[in-house]
Amino acid sequence: MCIAFTKGEFSYKLLNLGLTFLWVQNMLDIKFIRENVDVVKKAIEDKRVGLDLDELLELDSQVVKLKTELQEYQTQRNTTSKSIPSASAEDRPALIAKGKEIGDKIKKFEPELQAAEQKLQELMWLVPNIPAADVPLGADDNDNVEVKQEGFRPQFDFKPLDHVEILEKQAWADFEKVSEVCGSRSYSLRNEMVIVEMAIHRLALDKLLSKGFTLAQLPALVREKPLIGTGHFPTGKDQVYFLPEDNLYLSGTAEVQLNSLHSGDILSESDLPICYAGYSPCFRREAGSYGRDVRGLIRVHQFTKVEQYVICKADEKTAVEWHNKLLETSEEIVRELELPYRVIECCTGDMGAGKVKMFDIECWVPSEEKYRETHSCSLLGDWQARRSNLRYRDADGKVQFCYTLNNTAAATPRLLVPFLENHQRADGRLFIPEALRPYLSGQEFLGKVVR
Repeated sequence: MCIAFTKGEFSYKLLNLGLTFLWVQNMLDIKFIRENVDVVKKAIEDKRVGLDLDELLELDSQVVKLKTELQEYQTQRNTTSKSIPSASAEDRPALIAKGKEIGDKIKKFEPELQAAEQKLQELMWLVPNIPAADVPLGADDNDNVEVKQEGFRPQFDFKPLDHVEILEKQAWADFEKVSEVCGSRSYSLRNEMVIVEMAIHRLALDKLLSKGFTLAQLPALVREKPLIGTGHFPTGKDQVYFLPEDNLYLSGTAEVQLNSLHSGDILSESDLPICYAGYSPCFRREAGSYGRDVRGLIRVHQFTKVEQYVICKADEKTAVEWHNKLLETSEEIVRELELPYRVIECCTGDMGAGKVKMFDIECWVPSEEKYRETHSCSLLGDWQARRSNLRYRDADGKVQFCYTLNNTAAATPRLLVPFLENHQRADGRLFIPEALRPYLSGQEFLGKVVR
């Protein structure tokens, strides 16, 4: 269970920068969609979601009509059945025949209704959440908005190496041989770099434990339902590895598993917030990535991640506080790793279907002279909770859907890219920030002098 917030604990640094969080309260069930067609259509357009809302609404009307007709048939059958015992001997055969006729109609009718309901559900899975009113409009990551920059980019007085060159010179990784055995975009960390990776995760886990998070080591294997629950399915299937003989998938984030741990339960408001630090191996096919992004450690198929995940009550102020808190925790980790970084707000076209609001942390990569995303902080309202049937009973006894949030705490090997490049020294050794030294026997530098 998380530690409670105290008054004034949050700096609300994002709000202090002049950003206003105007959250359109929404319940993306079919009733909300029927009553807010224009709002939902705008979200579909702004988030670039491939959904025809008119088709969904037409199918919804069809389902309502079929249900009404089925209910009428069932009423007729019940009325007929009740009248048979008291009917005369002359009338009884006709009533029995009528009941059978109605029953036959129902049997033929039900598959049509089931097919329509299934199709409607498939379309409902595609309905996006409504973004906050102040989220920047845009088509893709080129339209994201920088909120702030922190730290100092290194000014090298020597020719710096990129992360692959550093790893190879220090014998800290193998790419070629392991790719022959394991396929493309594979890597094998070696020697001290194995310990560095573990140290970064220990730093993240210790920080979250100190903040009251429950640490959870999780399997990578998940069923399909949890992936639907988080919104990774039905879209995004091309990015997920599938094991058909077991009907299981390899998860790309512990968020998937954590979001379903309380599925079907009715929590008490006093149980909330529930905060997890999920530690797990993660897998991603990276379909469609190409070019320089596939070099070294940037876009690999297997990685390890500590994920922050929060379930809180359905309250806007509480959710905003947690969104800021999760972001600040990741910033603390990046600052302790002494990495220059920036925070960006994701635009509507880059934030994902389920997000109400989303921020990324990007760390500076000297060899590319640009920032690269290392953390992603998302507020989803009750969008995931509705898909996962994640509920609680409030103080008034009313059952409500929870709100969910998530953010990366540490993901490697991607985080190793800016770590290696920013902390390289002229003699080839690697500088270790003070916060990480307790996990590395107090060493200030790692590696041998190679130049």
